[in-house]
Amino acid sequence: MGITDNFDPETWVDRYGDYLYGYALSRIQDSPIAEDLVQETFLSALQSWKQFEGRSSLKTWLTGILKHKIMDHFRKKIREGTAERSSSIENLDEVFDEMGQWRQAPAKWTANPHNLYEQHEFMKVLQNCLSELPGRLSIIFTLREMMDESTQKICQILDISTTNCGVMLYRARMYLRRCLEINWISGKTFEDFR
Repeated sequence: MGITDNFDPETWVDRYGDYLYGYALSRIQDSPIAEDLVQETFLSALQSWKQFEGRSSLKTWLTGILKHKIMDHFRKKIREGTAERSSSIENLDEVFDEMGQWRQAPAKWTANPHNLYEQHEFMKVLQNCLSELPGRLSIIFTLREMMDESTQKICQILDISTTNCGVMLYRARMYLRRCLEINWISGKTFEDFR
């Protein structure tokens, strides 16, 4: 029995749709776009089914296709200029000086990151903080920290230098840290950060 003997795309949405949607949404933070990317993933998988060699599970293969769709989405945003500076970039200027240094050093974290990750409320705050990152910072952080892409690949996708990527990744991390300190650690509401 060959790989194509198990070809049953009618079950893909039921079996993998929710997982793929969650994967996309956690990286894109835009529900309609995440849905579109999952649909494009299923369409691409259907069109390239004959190339599936079975060296991985179907779920892994579909996730790989989706990962490429997400990177294509980021490339398109960069080309169209929709990932440029947003109004929340001013918040970064309030946090960092002209040299990229903290105006006021952040507080030390005492919580166990693993325990925080498992808490649903923390994840909601993190998603809100991620959604407030300016376009390019969001893309760089998502590619590096959530999709585990190399700095070299990120630089190719965004057409930026390694140094620029490092600075932007640092700023994204610090912005998220500050947002989490305000919205999670200090107990303030998310709106207080805006």
